[in-house]
Amino acid sequence: AKPLLDLIQANRQDQVVTRYRTFAELEQYCELSANPVGQIVLYIFGVATPERIALSDSICTALQLAEHWQDVAEDLGHGRIYLPAEDLERYGCTEADLAESTAGPAVRQVMRFEVDRAAGLLNEGAPLVGTLRGAARLAVAGYLAGGRAALAAIRAQRYDVLRGTARPRKQRLAGELVRAYVRGR
Repeated sequence: AKPLLDLIQANRQDQVVTRYRTFAELEQYCELSANPVGQIVLYIFGVATPERIALSDSICTALQLAEHWQDVAEDLGHGRIYLPAEDLERYGCTEADLAESTAGPAVRQVMRFEVDRAAGLLNEGAPLVGTLRGAARLAVAGYLAGGRAALAAIRAQRYDVLRGTARPRKQRLAGELVRAYVRGR
């Protein structure tokens, strides 16, 4: 029941919160909006353990971040900025920079940092795949592959998330899925 209640709370938070001051605040949002989904998947497959849930949480937070990083321009159009203010400030990136049609150096720098952070979280959670078998392993490998491919698409676009949503190529996604499933991470 807790994962479902967390999802409801995340929806409520989305109605009122449009900016995040720190990465810790954004992580708390991901704990409500993304992590419960992975927990539910583990429960459905009957493989939920505290260790697996912790690994799943890393993957799910990373997936939520990757989605936000793909949609920076779209989110700003809806009045939202998920990039933590502390990170924008660190790289000298302003809201005006995010409203441009193409990313300048400050936007690209902050996006490189955020993409690397999300990739690190994916890698932290990746060993979850190796603890699973059958359909559960395939499902989690698929999520992991999707996140890696999404981040690769942002890198391939040279971190210009303002010119449109970076979408992974199907070939890249398939390759990531096979690698994650076979290597178990």
